[in-house]
Amino acid sequence: MGLNKDGLERFGEVAVSHVGEDRAPGLVALVAHGDDVHVEALGTLAVGGTAVERTSLFRIASTTKPVTATATLALVGEGLLELDEPVERLLPELANRRVMRRMDGPLDDTLPAEAPVTVRGLLTFTFGFGMALEMFMAPEPWPVVAAATQARLATIGPPQPDDFVDPDTWIARFGELPLLAQPGERWLYNTGAHVLGILCARAVGTSYDEVLRTRVFEPLGMRDTGFYTQDVERLATAYQPTADGLAVWDPPDGQWSRPPAFHDGAAGLVSTVDDLLAFARMLLRGGDQVLTADQVREMSRDHLTAEQREFGRAFLGGRGWGLGTSVVLDGPWAGATGWDGGLGTSFLVHPARDLAVIVLTQRMFETAQAPAVHTDLQTAALAAVE
Repeated sequence: MGLNKDGLERFGEVAVSHVGEDRAPGLVALVAHGDDVHVEALGTLAVGGTAVERTSLFRIASTTKPVTATATLALVGEGLLELDEPVERLLPELANRRVMRRMDGPLDDTLPAEAPVTVRGLLTFTFGFGMALEMFMAPEPWPVVAAATQARLATIGPPQPDDFVDPDTWIARFGELPLLAQPGERWLYNTGAHVLGILCARAVGTSYDEVLRTRVFEPLGMRDTGFYTQDVERLATAYQPTADGLAVWDPPDGQWSRPPAFHDGAAGLVSTVDDLLAFARMLLRGGDQVLTADQVREMSRDHLTAEQREFGRAFLGGRGWGLGTSVVLDGPWAGATGWDGGLGTSFLVHPARDLAVIVLTQRMFETAQAPAVHTDLQTAALAAVE
């Protein structure tokens, strides 16, 4: 049992084929099967810059979401939260919700919410607020999108640490907005994880970065993961593809080089491939040191109805959604869980195969779905096991 030589050679060839100044300037790709681990560290941290190393840091963006879900479930295990309790016990700002009659309609055209916001609703992204494909296709910003932007909620669009207000101001302003849909009606992306960070902090009575440090990072030995780094020489430059080539989106001394006002539980973390391997192994080993096996199973099953999955298809791409993580429903990866980060990362674990694949790049996605560098390496990883 382990990774086969021919498969690993192919994994390396695929990694090399995706590295270049017009592709991904650099990457770290890992495949782990049981105790057998193989890592490719290729290219440069910036175009024309220093070499990528196994210990290089990357902005993992929405790959943060399964970490936030894990912290939340850890607090459930401690009795500080309950999955199906209304969050208004700790977040009174979210009591007595109103719901827009039309998602693109005026902010004052609302109905009472038919159910409260719950911890489970936040984890499953079905509590009634978040990103929907339609809002990005509208010729003019929807009133609720304009209001969220004006309030500096930074919850619609790519992660921007500098755009956030502090957590108490954030939740107060968010509580003034109506929901986009009735709780339980639709899958709406992203915002649930922002609310969870504030909820977890209030449940413990500390900051959210401290919650992650004590409940996830220290137990798993994730020493290099956090909401910023002062070790900027290890941090890759973030690039956005344009018609004229790659453009710098965030430099190493940019938004992730200083403590943020808001600890973004949706997309705020930087990390390394080995820290993410430690997190993957926790999931593969039944929650070892952090969660129970039952919690991992609950996190890793699809919680959505067919209608909810269809609402979220633009983001989910045919996957289901568990508690803070996607669930692959069919194909060779059926049963796997994990989530991608739109700044250039992917994270996927397959419990039945005892397999993890982690790909870190600094090239932003051009669509909601992961580009070929990620899917090709995942395919190669499966071949290395089989």
